Amino acid sequence: MINTKELTESFMEFAKSKGIDRPTMISVLEDVFKTMIRKKYGSDENFEVIINADGDLEIFRYRRIVSNDSEELAEDPETISLNDALKIQADFEVGEEIAESIGLEEFGRRIVMTGRQTLMQKIKDLEKEALFEKYSELVGEIITGEIYQIVGRDIIIMDEEGSELLLPKSQQIPKDRFKKGETTRSVVEEVKLVNGNPRIILSRTSPGFLAKLFEQEVPEIYDGIISIRKIVREPGERAKVAVESYDDRIDPVGACVGMKGSRIHSIVRELNNENIDVINYTENMDLFISRALAPAKISQIRAEQNDRVSVFLKPDQVSLAIGKGGLNIKLASRLVGLEIDVYRETDDLEDEEDIDLREFEDEIEPWMLDELRKIGLDTAKSVLELTVHDLVRRTDLEEESIVFIVEVIRKEFE
Repeated sequence: MINTKELTESFMEFAKSKGIDRPTMISVLEDVFKTMIRKKYGSDENFEVIINADGDLEIFRYRRIVSNDSEELAEDPETISLNDALKIQADFEVGEEIAESIGLEEFGRRIVMTGRQTLMQKIKDLEKEALFEKYSELVGEIITGEIYQIVGRDIIIMDEEGSELLLPKSQQIPKDRFKKGETTRSVVEEVKLVNGNPRIILSRTSPGFLAKLFEQEVPEIYDGIISIRKIVREPGERAKVAVESYDDRIDPVGACVGMKGSRIHSIVRELNNENIDVINYTENMDLFISRALAPAKISQIRAEQNDRVSVFLKPDQVSLAIGKGGLNIKLASRLVGLEIDVYRETDDLEDEEDIDLREFEDEIEPWMLDELRKIGLDTAKSVLELTVHDLVRRTDLEEESIVFIVEVIRKEFE
């Protein structure tokens, strides 16, 4: 005989292990048993399923008593003959309603097994729904998890409740190196459903991850006294963070860096020594550009068309503005939202001896010259001062194109 209490309690314990609360589980159980009733009797309209707090299950079938020869017996499943009613209780009369207790054994083993499988599937669906809702609310928040599995370069991370989260290769800092069993921090980047299964994507490369690290390390940001206006990153290499204080007495840059760099050092370590520039935000665009290009000192800024700006610097400041691999000027452009073209300032004598690159547009494609200007080379001699190897490394031009450009320019001085 099937013990209904043991059956329901085993379901309750299973649901509890999956984080499903008791009221929800009772509701699911009632639905499953009603499904079993429909399979057995064709309808559940005159049935009542009761699951008590202690796990007891009761199923009642309600029927109206009619005379033994009533035509309703064949047409209405909610009726029962007087003879059959008297077998249940001796004092029943025609017209009364009878509540008959139905045991699980009445359904047969096959229907009970099907009900069990249906229940397990519903619990799994509830678990998926709960996981999806939980992490949908955590998008943008940092979580700590354990490295569970490494598949190629993709990382499967296990959270505290045993749920699997994905840290794809594309969302890892290039210098990240993980080992199974280690813990790591990342931000919840995206939550989506794939074939009905929740997929939680984590990220260590998004600006949001850096913003949350600052929020954890800098109380003034957490309290809303200092605001992060914008973050741009080349993960693992360099980042620029524009901050603003709503209290004139607080220096936002100093607060973010901390005494002797105490606050920012822990962030840098978390990001595998990513170089972080913290910049004081301002509505004054010229000043903002100057701060964004630090440590270079700018001599002059001139606004151009099509969201471009020309920046003029002393020759010894050009390399500082551009940065290693052009990274400083690239991040500065993204931070201020303008394309920044860097030009060297030269004295009049040098100007007479040198040639502006624009003079070569008849022989060299303008887009090639633009690539040179992007790294601060705006005159013929500034190009010739660098080797072909350096020019290939610092621009997006092919070596063949660089050799052609150098030959054309060199002929002008022969």
